[in-house]
Amino acid sequence: MASKRSMQSKKLAKAKPGPPTQRYLDIAEIKEDAVVLKDGTLRSVLMVSSINFALKSQDEQQATVQSYMQFLNGLDYPIQVVIQSRKMNVDAYMQALTKREAEITNELLKTQIRDYRSFVKELVELGEIMQKRFYIVIPYDPATDKKQNFFTKLSAAVMPATIVKLNEKKFQDRKYELAQRVSIVQGGLTSMGLQSALLDTQSLIELYYTVYNPDVYDTQKLTDIDKLRVEEGF
Repeated sequence: MASKRSMQSKKLAKAKPGPPTQRYLDIAEIKEDAVVLKDGTLRSVLMVSSINFALKSQDEQQATVQSYMQFLNGLDYPIQVVIQSRKMNVDAYMQALTKREAEITNELLKTQIRDYRSFVKELVELGEIMQKRFYIVIPYDPATDKKQNFFTKLSAAVMPATIVKLNEKKFQDRKYELAQRVSIVQGGLTSMGLQSALLDTQSLIELYYTVYNPDVYDTQKLTDIDKLRVEEGF
C-alpha cells in the first residue's frame, strides 16, 4: 500500500504544468499604438464619445441615423463596436477631496467639502455606480490573410495560434495602411458629432488587462510601460 502511494506521489511530482494561458490568446504583442495578432494582422482601438439620442429632436435623430448609415456603407472592411461596463472606482477622487480639505484654511469651504465627501460615499454605498466606455476596433488584414478556408479557420480557433513573425518593414507597411483606415473611421464619427481618440500603447495594455482580469484590475495596478523590464526569450 505504501509503495503504491509513493508511486502516485512520484507521478504527481513529475507532472508538468500545462501550457500557459498566453498560448491561447490571439495577441502576440502591443507596440507603437497597435495590437499585433499572432496571425500577423493588426488592430487599432478608438475610444469614442457618446451622444444622448433620446434628447435630440426627431429631425436630429433622423440625421444621426442617416449619417450612421452612410458611415457604415462607406466602409469596405469590418469594424467591431465594443461597449464596456464596469464599476466606477472613486477612490482616487475621494483621496483628492480629502487632500484638498486638509489644505483649505477656510472653515466654510472645509465643511462643504466634508459634506460632499459624505454624500459621494453614501451614494457609492447605496448602489454600484457603473460607467460605460465605447470603443471601435479597426482591423487590417492583408489580402493573403483573407484566403483562409473553413478548415484553416476552424483549426486556428481550436488549436493555439502560431505566431507569425513580422519584420520591421512589413509591420510599418501594415501599420501605415491601418492608419489610413483609422483616419477614415474618425472622419465618419466626426460627421455624426462623435469625438474619438486613438489608444496609445499604454492605454491598449491597460484596456486588455482589464478585459482579461476583471476581478483584480482595481487591486493589482499595472506598471507604466516605460518602467517595465522585459526579458528576451520567454
